[in-house]
Amino acid sequence: MRYFEKVSFEELQKNLDITKEDYENYNIPKRSTRNSAGYDFTVIKDFSVKPKEIVKVPTGIKANMEHDEVLLLAIRSSLGAKYNLRMCNQIGIIDSDYYNNEDNEGHIFVFIQNEGTETKYFNKGEKIVQGIFIKYLTVTNEEEINEKRQGGFGSTN
Repeated sequence: MRYFEKVSFEELQKNLDITKEDYENYNIPKRSTRNSAGYDFTVIKDFSVKPKEIVKVPTGIKANMEHDEVLLLAIRSSLGAKYNLRMCNQIGIIDSDYYNNEDNEGHIFVFIQNEGTETKYFNKGEKIVQGIFIKYLTVTNEEEINEKRQGGFGSTN
């Protein structure tokens, strides 16, 4: 079973000045067409990215998925082509055990960098990244791994 849900209001407030009304009204990611592979994440609150600037964008979203699945995040192609924006890590990898971690509930963030020459303004509700769930394989001769995720972003070093 896989699905998106909002992080708690309290968790989102740690990273974004948001009202309860705004919290209740932002969207869970969804596909735009029947054959879309990606689920579109939208902006919760207006912001901008100046040339050469990096902005940490809270999505307010967490993703639950099967143990052998991963959520890949990529910037929308139009943002790269038109505005020279990119995600700092090129593609985001959200592991299944990131969901509901003790540090941040599994809150998904994206880091957007402006490599262009003009400030890009994002409006509330605008699509920013897309997420694609995929199954992955592991090697058959792998040693047993007993480590469990203890924290949030960057916790596995």
